[in-house]
Amino acid sequence: MEDVTQTTDPESTATTAEAAPTISVAGQPSITPDGDSDQLKVTLGDFEGPLDLLLYLIRQEQVNIYDIPVARITDEYLRYLQLMQELDLTVAGDFLVMAAQLIELKSRMLLPRDPLAVEEELTDPRAELVNRLLEHEKFKAAAEMLWSRATVERAVFTRAEIETDKNNPEVAVGLFDLLRVFQEILARHKEEVLLEIEREEMTMAEMIDRLRNMVRSAGELNLMKFFERAQSRRELVVAFLSVLELVRLSEISLKQRETFGEITAQAVAPA
Repeated sequence: MEDVTQTTDPESTATTAEAAPTISVAGQPSITPDGDSDQLKVTLGDFEGPLDLLLYLIRQEQVNIYDIPVARITDEYLRYLQLMQELDLTVAGDFLVMAAQLIELKSRMLLPRDPLAVEEELTDPRAELVNRLLEHEKFKAAAEMLWSRATVERAVFTRAEIETDKNNPEVAVGLFDLLRVFQEILARHKEEVLLEIEREEMTMAEMIDRLRNMVRSAGELNLMKFFERAQSRRELVVAFLSVLELVRLSEISLKQRETFGEITAQAVAPA
């Protein structure tokens, strides 16, 4: 979905949280150790901001961008924001500012219009937000076009085969896609009645090993199957972070056959 931008020490090859360097990935979070050797601090990448999340939700809900159902989109946005905070993702201030703006806009949309108001005051309250979204989408499209052009030029220069949608029909996976799947699993866990059993929780290193083994064994692993093995809410969070860590380390790649489809993980062949 997006290009990768990294700022990390090239000598670092650690595969567990103990030596995780700071890294910024477009469309993925950055991951840094947070004191405790088995704890990770996750920060959202700069590329996927609040406008990206809103565009994602609008596409997911299949609504007209010029006629946004503000109440529904606001509720979904706040749910995603709450989920990010539950996962201890360090959410940029822009996400919180957008949340406040959406709540204000939702309130304005619920107020009855004054029939005596002049025409200038009858402007759709959503107009400013729609313009911002369209402008953001335009810049994203331009950036993707420039990236595609550079890819074609490199392929022509090296006489390599250009990877097209026909050759590679999968859709790349972004952070919000992962959050959507995680949200579905969390909702399923809330509905299930689980027996409280005294057991030792899995560490991050153990969860990463489990994911590695499942991907190697399956060849192509449906992430739902991986998340469903978690026995507690905490293990679900650790499982989610382990996926991000192996993506960051370029050990696995995530794909979906169609937009908002099931997400699968595949091992990345060593360079």
